[in-house]
Amino acid sequence: MLLIFDWDGTLSDSTSKIVTCLQKAAETAGFPILEDHVICNIIGLGLPEAMERLYPDLNVDEKEQIRLHYVEHFLAADQTPSPFFSGVMDGLQRLRAANFTMAVATGKSRRGLDRVFDKLDMRGYFDASRCADETHSKPHPLMLEELLSEMNTTADKAIMVGDTEYDMEMAQNANVHSVAVSYGAHHIDRLKPYNPLLCTGDFAQFVDWAINRYR
Repeated sequence: MLLIFDWDGTLSDSTSKIVTCLQKAAETAGFPILEDHVICNIIGLGLPEAMERLYPDLNVDEKEQIRLHYVEHFLAADQTPSPFFSGVMDGLQRLRAANFTMAVATGKSRRGLDRVFDKLDMRGYFDASRCADETHSKPHPLMLEELLSEMNTTADKAIMVGDTEYDMEMAQNANVHSVAVSYGAHHIDRLKPYNPLLCTGDFAQFVDWAINRYR
């Protein structure tokens, strides 16, 4: 079984960092500072897609100003990577010991994910990864389709684990089953309509469920 994880809001407790850095970016560029819940709505999308949704009335150059300032602020803040949610590190170790194949599908950039992988020494846990700047952004299914192809597996032998409706919709679009976690960016009521196999607020519970069901 291939387990495909979103990163921000699912494994990494980075939502507040993303929100703060986007607010600082808007302030630096001289544009309106959006409320926390508005920014949470776009977490999981690629950065260009996020800019389109957050600032639809700005022109291309203005959106690019905010994007560049966001990258600058996030790079500074992310010198210390965000912590994992409770139970994640132990859970990943247990899943690896149980011989699950694991991958990451994230709205982060490749440079951003590689930086976190290296700082946290996480490369050995994941067999593959896809980032928003090297394929289509969520909820387009291509990110998952590419991972399935690389891992030489089929959609019925994969599960997408995520915290946003973009994760759930991407899985649905790729005919991949999903698991929803309730502690991330989107309220669980936004995820349930996609009929995930499991809804949980505890990563350890997901790990127990996966091992009992598939091993």
